[in-house]
Amino acid sequence: MNDDLLPGVLGEIADVAGIPAALALADKVGGTRINIPARAQDDHWLVETVGRKAADEICDYFRTLSAEHREAGARHIVIPLGATGPMAQARRTLITELENGTSARQAARKAGVSERTAFRMRANLKEGKRAA
Repeated sequence: MNDDLLPGVLGEIADVAGIPAALALADKVGGTRINIPARAQDDHWLVETVGRKAADEICDYFRTLSAEHREAGARHIVIPLGATGPMAQARRTLITELENGTSARQAARKAGVSERTAFRMRANLKEGKRAA
């Protein structure tokens, strides 16, 4: 669903834990390889970056079971840099604000885009469409 909004695994993370969590990961570790634990402790960088609920959702998504029923996390996942540049940053801000329940009008002001763009993005997000 969020594959066009965010590249690669960030789109998958956005689907399971929300766009704000995916954007936070891109900001923190974008462009690097990371390991996702089967379960993250409270002081783990993932919990500190995206919060407990989103970290649990991400860990659940990547968790696997061995033949012996042992839980394992994911190793060496490359987190894309995400969107860069002024327009990409405005789009990221707009998406984050809309996902957090900010009105389209207020989100447009915070992101520095037109209200029309914000209304269109909000409609696309509600319909599960990929925003262009």
